[in-house]
Amino acid sequence: MTPTEMFEDAQKRVKTLTEAPSNDELLELYALFKQATVGDVSGSRPGMMDFKGRAKFDAWTKKKGVGKDAAMTSYVALVDRLTK
Repeated sequence: MTPTEMFEDAQKRVKTLTEAPSNDELLELYALFKQATVGDVSGSRPGMMDFKGRAKFDAWTKKKGVGKDAAMTSYVALVDRLTK
């Protein structure tokens, strides 16, 4: 399988998790997904009262500079770990 196919498969598998991931795992999944599909974060950081948006923005910012393939590979590895 190509990295893209593995990434797409992982996206399907993550939706079938029987146990909800922790908040940190959810943020990591989000950040890796966005980095793999959109690239580096852009725009301004959400306001202080948007706790969820701010946490997501910060998690994605930490992935700045990570390449598309590397983000896909990390996403797949995380999903593999969560599904075991």
